[in-house]
Amino acid sequence: MAIEKIKMPQLGESVTEGTISKWLVAVGDQVNKYDPLAEVMTDKVNAEVPSSFTGVIKEIIAAEDETLPVGETLCLIEVEGASSADTAQNAPKETNEKVSLPDTADHSNKKRYSPAVLRLSQEHGINLETLTGSGGGGRITRKDVLAAIEKGPQRDSAVHQEAPKTAPASSAAPSPKAEMKRSEPIPTASGDKAIPVSGVRKAIASNMLRSKHEIPHAWTMVEVDVTSLVAYRDSIKTEFKQKEGFNLTYFAFFVKAIAQALTEFPEINSMWAGDEIIQKKDINISIAVATEDALFVPVIKNADEKTIKGIAREINELAQKVRAGSLKAADMQGGTFTVNNTGSFGSVQSMGIINYPQAAILQVESIVKRPVVINNMIAIRDMVNLCLSLDHRVLDGLVCGRFLKRIKEILESMSKEHTSIY
Repeated sequence: MAIEKIKMPQLGESVTEGTISKWLVAVGDQVNKYDPLAEVMTDKVNAEVPSSFTGVIKEIIAAEDETLPVGETLCLIEVEGASSADTAQNAPKETNEKVSLPDTADHSNKKRYSPAVLRLSQEHGINLETLTGSGGGGRITRKDVLAAIEKGPQRDSAVHQEAPKTAPASSAAPSPKAEMKRSEPIPTASGDKAIPVSGVRKAIASNMLRSKHEIPHAWTMVEVDVTSLVAYRDSIKTEFKQKEGFNLTYFAFFVKAIAQALTEFPEINSMWAGDEIIQKKDINISIAVATEDALFVPVIKNADEKTIKGIAREINELAQKVRAGSLKAADMQGGTFTVNNTGSFGSVQSMGIINYPQAAILQVESIVKRPVVINNMIAIRDMVNLCLSLDHRVLDGLVCGRFLKRIKEILESMSKEHTSIY
């Protein structure tokens, strides 16, 4: 028999940590390879961590609500035989004695603090030496620190006495998560309602704050005459629904036009990487899908290679996954540019926050009928605003203006005579 470690996996680009939202197994459970062991939250999605082995769960090290870095051990599993040369070297030798594992009474892990635990304790002046850990091997978890914070007065007085009033000039800037937790207390009155912040909402807040904290945003907008597009789509939507079984939305036409423009302006399909700008080869469009209490951003992979029908199908399937709670980490990964359908809420002008680490996000606003001057005469046309937020480290107004102009040209030329949905 050998003891194997299940570690926190890399669940997405630029993801460095994850939070255990729910364990799906308990100590003593028999699991098969690829069986889900736990749900882990990262950014805006819950992903299942599968087992890499078939065996018996011997110890759960990470507690629910604990945040751990990628590569940190989540649990131990006992398997038959060694799965690799490394495991064979580390496996216990066969003897007549039983191989003992640390139980919950052991405190060998008490001082193994995760980055999340350290950060939270420092922000609130909690002395970790005074806490009793509820994790495996006596490890102090994020839940233990939060419990200490709620008690209030049980803090390390030495931390407050010795802490400088102002940070030295050479100290690093606080992280977005730290800034978010250092907000001043809000005065409350009778009748006010305190709503606990969910894990999804915390992840959204952290990601949005990081985007605004690191990315110098700039904005530009164009208005587009989509009268021909609207007439074309409205003329075929009923037949399309009967034939294909899902809706042909205006949004599918917009995503197709944007994907085509991205092939012509690859600078827009880029990401900032410090010493270099990474221009992405694939055009993977992230689309924003809202639920009652959260916003998810699944990805349409290789959107430039898909037809309008294919894009419409993926929009429908991804939206159904979001609302059914079945969206996976793979559905959220690899996005290179985000399109947000703010028009579905009746918005006519907005400035989106860029989906980090992408370089831009485009808001597609509501299509409204407006009087427009054509050939010195007033006509009623279907008009829509396209609002682009850009990372000014990567992009300048000139290329973004040309990019929007090209999208406008594509959309205004879409009609029954010139556009195929297949």
